[in-house]
Amino acid sequence: MMWGTIRRRLASRDSSKTQLQSKPARDTSRGYITIVIEKPFLGRDSKIVRKVIQQHYLGCQVSSRSARDTISLLQTNSPFHLWSRSFSSDNGDLVEAVVPFMGESITDGTLAKFLKQPGDRVEVDEPIAQVETDKVTIDVASPEAGVLQKFVAKEGDTVEPGVKIAVISKSGEGATSHVAPSEKTPSKAPSEPPKAEKEVTVEKQPPQVKEETSLPKEKPKAFSAPPPSSKPSASEPQLPPKDRERRVPMTRLRKRVATRLKDSQNTFAMLTTFNEVDMTNLMKLRSDYKDAFVEKHGVKLGLMSGFVKAAVSGLQNQPIINAVIDGDDIIYRDYIDISIAVGTPKGLVVPVIRNADKMNFAEIEKEINTLAKKANDGSISIDEMAGGSFTISNGGVYGSLISTPIINPPQSAILGMHSIVNRPMVVGGQVVPRPMMYTALTYDHRLIDGREAVFFLRRIKDVVEDPRRLLLDI
Repeated sequence: MMWGTIRRRLASRDSSKTQLQSKPARDTSRGYITIVIEKPFLGRDSKIVRKVIQQHYLGCQVSSRSARDTISLLQTNSPFHLWSRSFSSDNGDLVEAVVPFMGESITDGTLAKFLKQPGDRVEVDEPIAQVETDKVTIDVASPEAGVLQKFVAKEGDTVEPGVKIAVISKSGEGATSHVAPSEKTPSKAPSEPPKAEKEVTVEKQPPQVKEETSLPKEKPKAFSAPPPSSKPSASEPQLPPKDRERRVPMTRLRKRVATRLKDSQNTFAMLTTFNEVDMTNLMKLRSDYKDAFVEKHGVKLGLMSGFVKAAVSGLQNQPIINAVIDGDDIIYRDYIDISIAVGTPKGLVVPVIRNADKMNFAEIEKEINTLAKKANDGSISIDEMAGGSFTISNGGVYGSLISTPIINPPQSAILGMHSIVNRPMVVGGQVVPRPMMYTALTYDHRLIDGREAVFFLRRIKDVVEDPRRLLLDI
């Protein structure tokens, strides 16, 4: 009897019908897609319960078009329930701007600064704030056009994707000049207790004043005398006053760079070998063909492309330089991705030139210019800095004569370029001035022996001094 009742109750449930719920999504926001599967099954004590399975999809574009496309994929008789949570919350006239998806490996960031102030007019997709992560700086864009009403977060706060930071009014009503409501409540709370304390102290002050007046007047003079008479002894160290120092918190990018460099120093058995390169032929090649190169390819011919091609040739001749240690194994990479160290006002970033071994001079120069521009204006993405099998650092642009670069983990070596200086060199038995550059190769001595390191750096020297070797493959 009981089982018959259960079967009838299960049959009476229209399991084929589903509910499809989707919040309206805006055209320019990112969001979460959550799919919920509901299944009836028999639980304990012969009770019918529902099993709910939720699947979240983060970082996908949520717009009116894509939402309709997603909904059209789910038939009306499907056992799926769909909720679309946009990266902006809409309450009629008020729209909430929230932190966007920042990448697979990034879970939070620091709210670096606000680009707009309460009361300012903002347009759709206009950046209103910047969130600084361990690798890049991400803009928080306005989901709708309107007037920035208020901030609900403060600069320096740690925020996660989906966290609300500002409220925007579409009509522009109710805009305030306060930074955040979290700052309003603390300001009122401490302001009230001092009033009560003042009232209590006023009542108790008269008897205290009378007692003090009865004391002799010599004591105040005694207290005022020591300050001018106190003089530091000659044995005490003279420290600078604290008002001449400034304490500034480190940015997330700077902390990340510091951690990685220290980890590199603690992990690798780093050793550096040096050589010097005569830049005469490479500089003459650039001087002879710079106009024709720009006319055909639309980009200037620089020295970096020559060193990238030379590094590719050296890595092909010495594959161990392109390898890396992983536990008890050695991973040999059959691809060559060259990382270029770029110094920016916010810190050091290392964008990657993918498949540099398959690129010519013009393609390398275009890629370097594109990545350098993105790095300087802060628009470079995390994917453009991920990976890399070998790094080139050019300290010569800052005037460095010689240095020992630090390996960029998880790579095994790094090439350091330096400034070009005219020095007297013996050529054909005569002393002549030549534009010379010191090059340095820092490598992991656990994996790379000195023989391979010297051969690699020697290959760099040979190719740069005579670029015709690249054509003849010798």
